[in-house]
Amino acid sequence: MPRRLSLRLNTWTVLTVVVALVVALPVLVVLSHIFMPTDGVWPHLASTVLGRYLANTFVLVVAVGLGTAVIGTGTAWLVAMCRFPGRRIFEWALLLPLAVPTYVIAYAYTDFLQYAGPFQTWLRELFDWGRGDYYFPDIRSLGGAATLITLVLYPYVYLLARAAFLEQSVCVLDVGRTLGRGPWRLFGNVAVPLARPAIVGGVSLALMETLNEFGAVQFFGVDTFTTGIYRTWFGMGEQVAAAQLAACLLLFVIVFVVLERWSRGRRKYFHTSSRYQQLPEYRLGTWSSLGAFAACATPVLIGFLLPSALLAHLAIQQGDALLGTRFLDFAWNSLTLATLASVVAVSLAVILSYGVRLHPGPLTRTATRISAMGYAIPGSVVAVGILIPFAWLDDQLNGFLKEHYGVIAGLIFSGSAFILIYAYVVRFLAVSFNTVEASLGKVTPTMDAAARTLGQTAAGTLRRVHTPIMRGSLLAAGILVFVDVMKELPATIILRPFNFDTLAVRAHNLASDERLAEASTSSLAIVAVGIIPVILLSLAIRRSRPGTGKVGGKDEDL
Repeated sequence: MPRRLSLRLNTWTVLTVVVALVVALPVLVVLSHIFMPTDGVWPHLASTVLGRYLANTFVLVVAVGLGTAVIGTGTAWLVAMCRFPGRRIFEWALLLPLAVPTYVIAYAYTDFLQYAGPFQTWLRELFDWGRGDYYFPDIRSLGGAATLITLVLYPYVYLLARAAFLEQSVCVLDVGRTLGRGPWRLFGNVAVPLARPAIVGGVSLALMETLNEFGAVQFFGVDTFTTGIYRTWFGMGEQVAAAQLAACLLLFVIVFVVLERWSRGRRKYFHTSSRYQQLPEYRLGTWSSLGAFAACATPVLIGFLLPSALLAHLAIQQGDALLGTRFLDFAWNSLTLATLASVVAVSLAVILSYGVRLHPGPLTRTATRISAMGYAIPGSVVAVGILIPFAWLDDQLNGFLKEHYGVIAGLIFSGSAFILIYAYVVRFLAVSFNTVEASLGKVTPTMDAAARTLGQTAAGTLRRVHTPIMRGSLLAAGILVFVDVMKELPATIILRPFNFDTLAVRAHNLASDERLAEASTSSLAIVAVGIIPVILLSLAIRRSRPGTGKVGGKDEDL
């Protein structure tokens, strides 16, 4: 019996390490360039633009981190625990900005807020102002980029924090109330500390997405590490120096993760009770309800409704000429890729998280952390890291077939949609891994021990015990990966097969040609395709709390 148990544990360890290494392959390819010579490129960068890259990236990361944490956590607590008008609508509406690509919202607001745009034109006509008679903040600035990125990325924190609040035990809240804690003190002293892994996971995703943002910061003329990587790689032709800049991005993420885990210490966040009763809902007064409504409505209005209306106006005036059968092909390609990538990414995240839980040794932890670092590398760099080994594999395969059979198979790996799915998984595994790990970490180990004493294997425990408990978080991870793939641009442009375009590629091609009105059609399609699964899965998350079922045809909390 001990031998069989040891073999089973070793099997999970091997599976975890193999999956992690396969996913981490492009990251390792990029990191291998660190030790290559750069022929004096680094001294040139250090004396010219490196300081500006560092300063702008640091300010952007701090501003977006604070903004997403405050907006996401606050709105998640309001819709999960408070009762006020419009609460059910805000449950899914607060996720809508996640379906809007950052570069699209940047284009929309620039057209709306620039000097010749409709808003400033209306102000000048209203107050009879001329040039120089008033001050208006420049949207194309570091502050403007931080604001727009925050409004697009706060749903990362909102989604994970809301799932954590819905999964919390009523017993903990009951104890807080018996100790004299009111709703707001329960929020600050009990709920937020218990939801810390989920909140930090959401902020980490937002920060990594900020570090990788390219379209908006380039359009606004803000120099960051990401724009520097693109300029160094494609402008200067220095792939080694660009890879080394990408490694600096990895350093940002590694330092953040290490500091957070060090500050957490040995504290764990388990549910120690099996009581999953109806969560207490705090009825808000008139003024408190108005404040809660305004707090939830503002990010939805600025982050989704207004830019969508602006894009719809442009699309009606002058939409895409290819709207029709060809346009449906773009939408189908995007939907198929996003669905497959989200399923694969969530499945691999479960394997990696559970493997670390079963055997939390240095080997498994290091392997999983490296595999989750693809999110900190720009999509184009990940694409190049994938092309190098797979192009070599195609060359070897074609050489073997030509030598022995006289045929050439073509680009089987590097020229198919498979390589796109692989790139998306490498790029967005951290999205699903952080979500699943935070949820799995709250399941007390006594449940594993009880399941094993009842004869369940490790796989059976995962399937019959952990998966039902984590259902809400698994759905949340699927949402995040799906929407991210819908918006992914650089990796898709580089790796897509011939004559295989997506909505994101179509929108980028038109916007890069300053054909924003035509690009608005593809942009709106990206939003429309992402809205339906966001709403449906958000409703499913609300019903995923353990102890929730249907009684008499209605959803009731048991």
